[in-house]
Amino acid sequence: MTDQDKEQKKFTAVKYADYLHLEQLLGAQKRRSEELATPAHDEMLFIIVHQVYELWFKQIIHELKSVIGMFESDNIDERNIGIAVGRLSRVIDIQKLLIEQIRVMESMTPLDFLDFRNYLFPASGFQSFQFRQMEALLGLPPDNRITYNNSPYSIVFNEEERAELQAIEAGGNLLKAVESWLERTPFLELKGFNFLEQYKAAVQKMTEKEQEAIKASLFLSDHEKEMRIQLIGNTQTYFQNVFDEEKHEELVADGRLRLSYKATIAALLLNLYRDEPILHMPFNLLQKLMDVDEFLTVWRYRHAQMVLRMLGMKVGTGGSSGYSYLHKTAVEHHIYIDLHNISTLLIPRSELPDLPEHLKRELGFYFTSNPLG
Repeated sequence: MTDQDKEQKKFTAVKYADYLHLEQLLGAQKRRSEELATPAHDEMLFIIVHQVYELWFKQIIHELKSVIGMFESDNIDERNIGIAVGRLSRVIDIQKLLIEQIRVMESMTPLDFLDFRNYLFPASGFQSFQFRQMEALLGLPPDNRITYNNSPYSIVFNEEERAELQAIEAGGNLLKAVESWLERTPFLELKGFNFLEQYKAAVQKMTEKEQEAIKASLFLSDHEKEMRIQLIGNTQTYFQNVFDEEKHEELVADGRLRLSYKATIAALLLNLYRDEPILHMPFNLLQKLMDVDEFLTVWRYRHAQMVLRMLGMKVGTGGSSGYSYLHKTAVEHHIYIDLHNISTLLIPRSELPDLPEHLKRELGFYFTSNPLG
């Protein structure tokens, strides 16, 4: 097509049905039960719900790829943080729709489903490449996945699709991009303020105050005091892990943690000093990532409950254990668990080390009445 043809096409009238390709879209609901001369009414609902899922997966993938692209540069335009927050908010709104869509599916009873279920073998939602692509783009590590019938989850895909998933898992995902961004954050090296030293001292002071308060309590028995002090000790062990970079990296190597030590400390600082104006948007970004993770977990749980309601403990059409497999993924397939664990490391604002005045100015928005400064 020539440039002249392209320019002319801009002003060519387009019809609603043609723009949305409605003939192809609305012609894509083919009931197998009808083709086999035993039409099942609810198979239409089943097809449409899953097709809509795939359309929303496509939109989520579109948003995630755009956000990942913003974080791949060594020098991130801070304006892009706000755009990324907006696009992740859109992903979250879509996730809420996906969860509500399960209610529509549950308007079909188990007997309605059995009218056509036998026609689905061996098709299964486990074969949704877009869903696996979405998980990989978010950063779900392959080593942390529950196996599919004792085989890798990717076994159901062709060679090209498996290669694409492996490339995403190797580094082209949001978890890796955000980790790299956190590691480069300038807030860890604040002139005149050693964050880790100040934080360690504050944690020690807070722990001592908590222990003294327990010991001085008039409402607790000696046994209860001992148990509560022991619990503080367990929490203190978690604090010690973040104080020891070598120990932290050992946990990463074991797969128990995912973010590097430096990225974790940066996330901790952003959470603790979130009230400083320049840190508002980076903090919001971390919150959105946790929201995405949480709503994905909610969707997995609701999906598992729907399967239990429809099939009980029957084996899935794709050969999985059905409900048991789905429920296990809801429990174990968290992606941003490191960001959730930051809450264990938080201390009250009243215990937070004060920033030097010059740093508060750098992290805030200061204006002068003199236009010449």
